[in-house]
Amino acid sequence: MINKIVLGLGVASFALVGAAFAQQGGIKRTPLQKTEFPDGYVTVTGIAEIPGGGSAGRHTHPGIETGYVLEGETDLLVDGKEPLHLKAGDSYTIPAGVVHDAKVHEGKHLKVLGVYVVDKTKPLASPAK
Repeated sequence: MINKIVLGLGVASFALVGAAFAQQGGIKRTPLQKTEFPDGYVTVTGIAEIPGGGSAGRHTHPGIETGYVLEGETDLLVDGKEPLHLKAGDSYTIPAGVVHDAKVHEGKHLKVLGVYVVDKTKPLASPAK
């Protein structure tokens, strides 16, 4: 019973983050799984889809994000690094707390499988300035 409640809260938090970022480019987020592991952290897996011309919006996570591009292309903008052009079949990792964004070119789209290993006491993502 407790596990179902925790999973429900994780799915709800992923959906709320999606709703917050959805205003920027019409992002569709599909939560897939949430696991309370390792100790003090939660691992959240989901799919994010961004239409052509859209972006994720500058944000951070209280833990690492790693992902795999399933479809499309994007420019991953990570503060302090050169822009990284990603296409289907590419993977990436973003360190904890680092501001980043994903911008999709007009006429393209993006579908990413993302995995987040984050502090379970904090929101999955927070907008950055």
